[in-house]
Amino acid sequence: MPTCDLILPCRDEALALVGLLPQVPQDFAVIVVDNGSSDDTAAVAERLGATVVREDRPGYGSAVHAGVLAATHDYVAFMDGDGSFDPAELLPMLADVTDGRADIAVGRRRPVSRGVWPWHARAGNAVIAAWLRRRIGMDAHDIAPMRVCGRQALLDLGVEDRRFGYPVELLQKATRAGWRFVERDVTYHPRAEGTRSKVSGSFVGTVRAARDFWKVLDR
Repeated sequence: MPTCDLILPCRDEALALVGLLPQVPQDFAVIVVDNGSSDDTAAVAERLGATVVREDRPGYGSAVHAGVLAATHDYVAFMDGDGSFDPAELLPMLADVTDGRADIAVGRRRPVSRGVWPWHARAGNAVIAAWLRRRIGMDAHDIAPMRVCGRQALLDLGVEDRRFGYPVELLQKATRAGWRFVERDVTYHPRAEGTRSKVSGSFVGTVRAARDFWKVLDR
């Protein structure tokens, strides 16, 4: 029986979901948040047994928040729906939280090969994470591409950003609230063929995401 909702914010990820959803461990109930897809993301997700939530307001944070509101379990997990992560690696992170070792477990990307994580995206991530560690003492080195925490505790943090700044604001508020962090290495694979990252897929996308990140710092 599932003990945690796995929220996958998606836009045009139908090709990735075909391979990803069958790999999700039974500990997780999958919620696919369709954030304005032009392909059959919703139909594929429903066919493969996921709950589908439609969120028309654009933005990563909008999709994530819609998924949290739709979740029904005490714990929530988050992961990109593009096939770049292994959902089985969420299991030890879930155990960190449910066993009381952490209030939030986060992933630190370890690319399987060069080129998986473009230099501009890696550099932007490193700068933001380093700033958070030095400025407020955040105990992590990545902007939480995979994470697990309590649902109600997350809602109580009051994360407001509805764009790409959402995970940065979350980490900032969780640190200031005294949450205990556990950071685990997670394998970072190439995206599913036929899909493209909205952030690292282009230099312009990375710049836009970085702009959203900086807007929420010190919020």
